[in-house]
Amino acid sequence: MYKCLLVVCFIIGFSFVAQAQNPDTVAVKSKTDSLNHIKDSVTSKRYFPKITKEHAYHPDTLHDPHKAVMRSLMIPGWGQLYNHRWWKVPVIYAGLGLLADAIAFNQRYYSSILVEAKKREKGLQGDAQYAGVSTDDIDNALASYRRDRDLSILGFVGAWGIQMVDAYIDAKFIRSYTMDNNLSIKISPSVMGQSVYAFNSTGAVIPAIKITFTVR
Repeated sequence: MYKCLLVVCFIIGFSFVAQAQNPDTVAVKSKTDSLNHIKDSVTSKRYFPKITKEHAYHPDTLHDPHKAVMRSLMIPGWGQLYNHRWWKVPVIYAGLGLLADAIAFNQRYYSSILVEAKKREKGLQGDAQYAGVSTDDIDNALASYRRDRDLSILGFVGAWGIQMVDAYIDAKFIRSYTMDNNLSIKISPSVMGQSVYAFNSTGAVIPAIKITFTVR
């Protein structure tokens, strides 16, 4: 009798304990999280990296490289003026002027020594300024001045051609690639102070060229 009553009480108590237990929150939560994760992966928007703004270019399609190179062929520096590169014109004329001066200098002395050499070949009395100079030295000087004159002429022609190529390249870039509004360059004359080791020089400042790059 007592054994049966004990078994009945044990069964009743076990049923109450079973009903009082809470569901496994960990298992339920993990299942819910997995479902939400799948849902988010399907419905959420894809990530796209931010695209930065590209450089803006404004090429001048009407600018003609052929005009630039033909103008430089006719008059040195004209193509640079057509390309709005006026600061290159003094450089071009300075280089061509120095080469022209070298041509004239060597030609003048070559002509003078050539006359002296021809007189000596004919057995005539030469110029008094070459009285103490031997014939071998006259011949060597004649060959030297002739070589320097020819090199100066080649340099003059080469400088003329280089400024033509420069005008063509500038015009080509202006027509197709340049005029970036995010970068500009400015060249202007300036002065700079003397270095510490140069304080004994005549001037307190020395001339210089200032190059300024501006990035917007």
